[in-house]
Amino acid sequence: MKISELESLGFSCLQDEFEDVDFAGGYTSDLLSDVMANLKEGQVLITIQAHKNTIAVASLSGAAAVIFCHGRAAADDVVAAAAAEGIALFSTPDNQFEATVKLAKALGR
Repeated sequence: MKISELESLGFSCLQDEFEDVDFAGGYTSDLLSDVMANLKEGQVLITIQAHKNTIAVASLSGAAAVIFCHGRAAADDVVAAAAAEGIALFSTPDNQFEATVKLAKALGR
């Protein structure tokens, strides 16, 4: 599945300065140390933590995209940080469970 296909699942793209790569999984967590320990390179991070530290951790972990849940807004500096790192950024009104289930179903899991 390509990153751009996340929009077809109802996730709203917040910035389009990213490489439209294939990804095969995701990781859901709000604890950034947990994300650093468990997110695999090229995965999508699903979280409610809509701040610059999340982008820094996503970058260190090699995330392809970040999805902010519960309709969390991303401040301009967060969007700019994601663009600078080439990390796709999305938002959804869904909670983490709903977003994770959508992504898992789309990946055939």
